[in-house]
Amino acid sequence: MYFCNMKCTNCPRRCATDRERSLGFCHAGTEPEAVTVCVHRGEEPPLCGERGICNIFFAHCNLQCVYCQNHDISRGTLPAAIVPRYVGVDAIVERVAQILPTTENIVGLVSPTHYADSIPAIVEGLHQRGLYPTVVYNTGGYDSVETLRALAPYIDIYLPDFKYSDPVLAARYSHAPDYPQMALAALREMYSQKGSSLPTDERGMAYRGIIVRHLVLPGQVENSLGVADLLADLSPNLHVALMAQYFPTRADLPDQLGRTLTPDEYNRVADHFYEVGLCRGWVQELEAQSCYRPDFTIEEAFEGAAASDPSQALQQDNKTL
Repeated sequence: MYFCNMKCTNCPRRCATDRERSLGFCHAGTEPEAVTVCVHRGEEPPLCGERGICNIFFAHCNLQCVYCQNHDISRGTLPAAIVPRYVGVDAIVERVAQILPTTENIVGLVSPTHYADSIPAIVEGLHQRGLYPTVVYNTGGYDSVETLRALAPYIDIYLPDFKYSDPVLAARYSHAPDYPQMALAALREMYSQKGSSLPTDERGMAYRGIIVRHLVLPGQVENSLGVADLLADLSPNLHVALMAQYFPTRADLPDQLGRTLTPDEYNRVADHFYEVGLCRGWVQELEAQSCYRPDFTIEEAFEGAAASDPSQALQQDNKTL
């Protein structure tokens, strides 16, 4: 199934922009643009293993979060030092084909929502080359149910953020007051497609399922507690990744976003995730705040970041049968 690319309705904003003539909220054009396609070893353990995942870091984003950790490539107008290296389906497929054999045979589509109409062609292009990787949809969570249903045949693992339970924060930080309801509807659709299990092969690599990420923001513990409640209501068996890696990316951030998390803030949130039954997945050490700072002016954007992921399993055995 392919999408109609004339009037864009890929995400819940449904701005209906004709990308051949103008740019919508995300500033994406008709052709998918990837700032880099590289090996990444900082994802959750069953997604990167020893050899890493082949991540496609798309330019632009449909959320434009004010605190975005990848702000250099997510903003509407890219800074002069950032140039998409791979433009169009063919160029992206060619690059993935070059480096996929050096990885765990997993492809991550990072911030893909605004280019959802190109994903079928990318996956089929790899299949035409005899390449059948596990495909991970690594999204900010602001996805439409219709788009996810169209993508169902092409996606093996969903890796969504669940950023907000508080619509006021969602409006203030991501220009999306309807984020909580839309992200929850999207997650329900992902759950209906994949369930709560995360099956892995003999090497511990996942090949199907969902992992829900939540980044704890400084000064916003109540928002995170609400996220835990919503996830537990959907299913306490979900695999979650509770992230402590927040760091300020700009000097003019609002509220308390100009600092990193405190141990007390993160521990309160982690404890609540346990309390509501969310015990499958991973937590990060606070040292993660200094481990995930990519440099997208170079192709191997995470070359200077930590080689290992400072995360721990929420429970000893996180493989679900």
